[in-house]
Amino acid sequence: MAEKKNLISEKGLKQLEDELQELRTVRRKEVAQKIKEAREQGDLSENAEYDAAKDEQKEIEARIEELEAILKNVEIVYSDEVDKEKVNIGCVVTVKRLETGDVEKFKLVGSTEADFLNNKISNESPIGSALMGSKTGDVVEAETPNGSFQIEILDISLDDE
Repeated sequence: MAEKKNLISEKGLKQLEDELQELRTVRRKEVAQKIKEAREQGDLSENAEYDAAKDEQKEIEARIEELEAILKNVEIVYSDEVDKEKVNIGCVVTVKRLETGDVEKFKLVGSTEADFLNNKISNESPIGSALMGSKTGDVVEAETPNGSFQIEILDISLDDE
């Protein structure tokens, strides 16, 4: 079975690559130094600093592995190739929930960049997948775990943060 491609913007790709580089070159060395200093304190069986440094090392290595897996299967969505008439990754979409009249603005991103607190929703989320490919003026139905609701697309723009 082929692995799923991780859709990502150019900016998102750069952020992941920068994080990976930071972990490999800076954070690994920092934690190695912490482990070395903790070892020099003697008995490791009751050395909390050593245990904490080893735990941090495990977390760093796990994140490096995760980033490498993401980047291995990445498909970049270039902003200059996005159809500005339809909702796609990289678009900022202004929508209105029809039953409440609430207006919200979302940036549609790949799943690796999703950050709901900053209004970045994944193209794979219930709302994101409902919006994908739609045009200004369209009304779409989003099926969420809390029930379904209709959304009208008020505006689509490209965000060049």
